[in-house]
Amino acid sequence: MQSVPQTLATPFHLTRDEVWTGFKQLVPLSFFIIIFGAAFSLTASQKGLDSSSILLMSAAVFAGASQFGALDLWGAQVPLIPLILTVTAINARHLLMGASLYPWMKSLPVKQRYSMLAVMNDVNWALSMRAFSQGQSGLGLVLGGGIAMWLFWVAGNGLGLVFGQLIDQPQEFGLDMVMGCFLMAMAFSAKVNTRLALIWTGAAAASWVAYTYLPNNSHVIVGAAVGGFLGLLRIKKS
Repeated sequence: MQSVPQTLATPFHLTRDEVWTGFKQLVPLSFFIIIFGAAFSLTASQKGLDSSSILLMSAAVFAGASQFGALDLWGAQVPLIPLILTVTAINARHLLMGASLYPWMKSLPVKQRYSMLAVMNDVNWALSMRAFSQGQSGLGLVLGGGIAMWLFWVAGNGLGLVFGQLIDQPQEFGLDMVMGCFLMAMAFSAKVNTRLALIWTGAAAASWVAYTYLPNNSHVIVGAAVGGFLGLLRIKKS
């Protein structure tokens, strides 16, 4: 069996300077979060939620995709079990994201560790993983970058309650593609070998099949499960 890569064994410690650097690095991209935050608060208000509930939800949960998913089921009578299943399915990827960060976070104090996980999202996770793969610390990107995106998300919610009618359809301007394009750029900027390409292909194919034939949001779990299984086979083979 191959030895553990040096980057996995490197102990990193979280410092204020690193958090501040991560914060500044994610601020430019965080401006796009305002658009999605405004769109969410407008949609939520149209569903009947009051302003304080909208702001509290976004500040406490900070999970835009699952919050939009919850709104699809919101009404005079909320179906609790389908709501829980939907939110769980959409956020299932965080199980794998958190597990992938564990080798670098396990030596941190519990308070720092869970503070980072509270603001972890697809963007700062992808950037931190790229930093770790290059032998650099990505802890500041997770916490500092996550704080930046959280602040802009909540600010966008507030602005949406006032000016939301101006940006109620962000997809008309292509703004709904910003995060997806960014994550694709992060993925393809990494070193890709044949085995990794096969894992991506298998996960994407399984996700597409689930999206086409299975209930809503099940493609998140299916794609992650297939990708994780293929990755496990790769590790066992090596």
